Amino acid sequence: MKNIVGVKFKETGRIYYFNPGGLRFKKDDDVILETEQGEEFGKIAIQNREIENEKVLKPLKRVLRVATNKDKKRYEECKKIEKEAFKECQKKIKEHKLNMTLTNVECKFDNSKILFYFTSDERVDFRELVRDLASIYKTRIELRQIGVRDEVRRIGGYGVCGRELCCCSYLNNFEAVSIKMAKEQNMSLNPSKISGNCGRLMCCLKYENDVYEEKLKRLPNVGAIVKTEDGEGEVDNVEILKEILRVKMKKDDGYIYKKYNLNDVQIIKDSTKQDNNEEEIENKEELDKLEKLEEEDEKSIQENKNN
Repeated sequence: MKNIVGVKFKETGRIYYFNPGGLRFKKDDDVILETEQGEEFGKIAIQNREIENEKVLKPLKRVLRVATNKDKKRYEECKKIEKEAFKECQKKIKEHKLNMTLTNVECKFDNSKILFYFTSDERVDFRELVRDLASIYKTRIELRQIGVRDEVRRIGGYGVCGRELCCCSYLNNFEAVSIKMAKEQNMSLNPSKISGNCGRLMCCLKYENDVYEEKLKRLPNVGAIVKTEDGEGEVDNVEILKEILRVKMKKDDGYIYKKYNLNDVQIIKDSTKQDNNEEEIENKEELDKLEKLEEEDEKSIQENKNN
């Protein structure tokens, strides 16, 4: 077991674990922290507690101290610099006629650098912009191009589930998501229902995808002919996670419908899986655009990893 505290760097940000270094903290205490980028200002979100070693993914950085009045004053100075730098950078972007949208500015607590985050649909040559900003603020300047998912992560918010967005609360890396995942999970193929706050496919489509893929290998498709204890029939619906089939069987002048566990039926002849349903056909243009955006995002992620 390890003793930890949970810390937030911004109000809607995710919680990070830190080593309290033998100190005791209360919720909402302002603290100074040791990070890979130097000293940072944060707020205690989870007070001292013991957690399993497996939940700590890497050696924990330390909480250095409770923030002093001097530290708090420096933090307020950083916030002021960020607001001013945001306006100044926007003005310079217009002067240089750059196709980019500034989303956030972060002034490091130890004054080591100022980071400017932006989005753009293309690569941007911002060397002149960096030189201008460096001459104004006399410190190291970094410009970072981020995707729409990263932008929403920084802004924060809540999903349709009513909970804080996964990317803001615990998700470390964005993984590729596809329309195919939504289809296999029998979800609505209406883009507005499977897209997150960022306008991309919801990250949670990935969570259960492996389970669905494994179960679909064993389950028959809708339209398959199966043998049941009540006779032969046609699969009318499939409850994938429960592995339950609804079978339509002819009786007298009509049909009856009955549910069976997968283990209680014998597949006589499977059917070809339907590639398109009415909802998919109706929303095809929007779904194609969404799929293309996902491919572009994945390409950008890979390029950033390689660089």
